[in-house]
Amino acid sequence: MQDQKRLEIIDEEMPRMRAAFDFMLDHPETGYREWQATEYLAAEYESLGYTLTRAGDIPGFYTDLDTGRPGPKILILGELDALKVVGHPHEDPETHAAHACGHNAQSAALLGLAAALKAPGMLDGLSGSIRLCAVPAEELVELDFREELRQNGVIAYYGGKQEFLRRGYFDGCDLAYMIHTGGGKHHFQINLHSNGCILKTATFMGKATHAATPRLGINALDAATLAISGINALRTTFRDIEFCRVHPILTEAGTAVNSVPSRVLMENQVRAASVDACKTLNANVNRAVAAGALAMGAGVHLCDRPGYLPGSFNEKLGKICMDACAALVGAENALLNADPLRHETGCTDMSDLSAVMPAVHIYGSGAKGAGHSVDYRVDDFDCALGESAKAQLLILCRLLENGAAAAKDVLSDAKVTFAARADYFAYLDSIFKDVDAVTYGEDGRISIDL
Repeated sequence: MQDQKRLEIIDEEMPRMRAAFDFMLDHPETGYREWQATEYLAAEYESLGYTLTRAGDIPGFYTDLDTGRPGPKILILGELDALKVVGHPHEDPETHAAHACGHNAQSAALLGLAAALKAPGMLDGLSGSIRLCAVPAEELVELDFREELRQNGVIAYYGGKQEFLRRGYFDGCDLAYMIHTGGGKHHFQINLHSNGCILKTATFMGKATHAATPRLGINALDAATLAISGINALRTTFRDIEFCRVHPILTEAGTAVNSVPSRVLMENQVRAASVDACKTLNANVNRAVAAGALAMGAGVHLCDRPGYLPGSFNEKLGKICMDACAALVGAENALLNADPLRHETGCTDMSDLSAVMPAVHIYGSGAKGAGHSVDYRVDDFDCALGESAKAQLLILCRLLENGAAAAKDVLSDAKVTFAARADYFAYLDSIFKDVDAVTYGEDGRISIDL
């Protein structure tokens, strides 16, 4: 089938895509809570004739489509979750969840692709197979809720793609890509490098007393304030080329103005451009946190959890993707950013896929306003839905046509961070930390455990 005919079939699916977009916009759900979105999309996929494998105890599903000819398996994803954005025009009034990052557009475009792939003749000339995946929990929010799921044995990792990897839902997949809805100058863009992150909480424990007699207590808020000052002082030591970011917030900082705070909770992330830089930065921040507690005679419990790995996306796959996008929107509107100095300082769990298989994370257009803000909105549906689905289809065809020659070429010399997935999970597991960082002995000795 010629490209033009394939693209016309995508155009016919615009009402289906728009309906899915609107449903998710009106029913936003944060990570690992996306049950309404899962049920809506599952019904749509099943109506198209797909057989789904559902995650079951968490939202999300995947489905496979085989061309009938041997070749690699291509994984294409759409994310389900919203995030909390108080004041967003489409926020849920009870949960404050809102689709302020365009994941509903991703899911709608993937549904449009799924529908088009069922059209007669669509798979003619293609080899290999396709896995379409509706995946939960990309945004790293509601960490207490995710830790509760982890403690109860429902999940092992906070990120949806990490969890799907652990469960084997991506076993057998050879290459992966997705298109994330955004804005900006270009219709499509790939940044080959992005930050990784480690998730952190620090619970400062002091001693409450009346604020009029602070000498009788231990002020946990002062301990946290000193810790933040220590973190800020460390910023002068960050190497520019490592793109370090640290951004602590206090989510609990006292209960009454006339009582010395005895418990303060700091939530934090450290981000950097490499695994080693993330681990070094994390250790330095933990030292500053312990120092703040020690200065006030407070205790502090450190809790570290693996966030996402630094992105190391495949350049050869990126070029194939941008060539396909350029055929759709023109070369001037499709940018492959391979310059390590033009680094994406945000994080995504697509980076975790890039650590175990060749993958790219493509940004599409169609939205205005800053992501994660009350101003974010999708206002160009031809771009956010139509162009996205068309680009994903053209990329798939480029990879799997001619006996899947392009996909095989990517795989022929691809390098990933972890050749064995066991090593990837070993790295994630090495990040977990639960420790009382400062201990005061009865003999006056102080122990530091980082």
